[in-house]
Amino acid sequence: MQKEEVLHIFPDFMRSAWEKVAEQAEHLQEIRMRVNQPVTILMDNKEWFLSESGELTQEWSQAMYSSEKELEAVLTHVCHYSIYAFADEIRQGFMTISGGHRIGLCGQVILENNNQIRNIKYIRYLNIRIAHEVKGVSDKALPCLYHQGEILNTLIISPPGCGKTTMLRDLVRNFSEGNVYGRGRNVGVVDERSEIAGSYLGVPQNDIGIRTDVMDACPKREGMMMLIRSMAPDVLAVDELGSVEDIEAMHQAIQCGCKMLATIHGFSIEEVERKEYMKDIMCEQLFERYMLLGKKNNRCNIIGIYDKERKLCSNWQE
Repeated sequence: MQKEEVLHIFPDFMRSAWEKVAEQAEHLQEIRMRVNQPVTILMDNKEWFLSESGELTQEWSQAMYSSEKELEAVLTHVCHYSIYAFADEIRQGFMTISGGHRIGLCGQVILENNNQIRNIKYIRYLNIRIAHEVKGVSDKALPCLYHQGEILNTLIISPPGCGKTTMLRDLVRNFSEGNVYGRGRNVGVVDERSEIAGSYLGVPQNDIGIRTDVMDACPKREGMMMLIRSMAPDVLAVDELGSVEDIEAMHQAIQCGCKMLATIHGFSIEEVERKEYMKDIMCEQLFERYMLLGKKNNRCNIIGIYDKERKLCSNWQE
């Protein structure tokens, strides 16, 4: 992550104010701009304000405020001065830009007659989420996720903010490229919110491996079926299971011979099992491995990897 990459998010006339923030690009997580409100910056999980002089401060009274002109300028700039070309992304409430960074958008929603969202106008709130790849974060988990060279169906369980998408992305790369535990496999990624591959104009901005195909900005159910029909993946990867439809599609994928790699929000296996839409698939023990993420010493980490009987894997080492 380079300083220039952060500066290029902003139009030329705004860049001088962001110089010092950009110098700390490796620690930068979020930039929030709200009309007529202070600019807030999340860095190493700590909130800061941006002052008029470009300094980071924790004093609200010294904060720089975002104007309508600045918000419109940032949005127009990241859309390459053709907002209409990004209408589909804007309608979803977010867009992915070069580098895999994601910008969340809020404003006035325009509805179709069937109450479907047609557009968002008067965009007055931006959440710029800075993408950070962490290659190798999944390496120590690999011995537990293979059996005799074959990938095991794996569910990553994680509370919010503990790196489940980062872990998922790195496992996709490892499964795709191959490693000492198994050969490289064809991996299909359904990237519903463009967070795994971070595709920009169809091109992944993150390293997801040499044998990976991406269905970008596509609902999980439809994406899984499309990938099975069109790309014949050995492994399917999806982020944030959250509905009966997701589980049904995943069940079909497993029956078609695909291995599954998925994530879900939760603090424990037991909590996930209590989710109504997860009960049946957990009872069937279709997941052969459960990876539990959490925080240790204020850092995201793998808490443990468990087999389908909920027992800690014998070859797991912290």
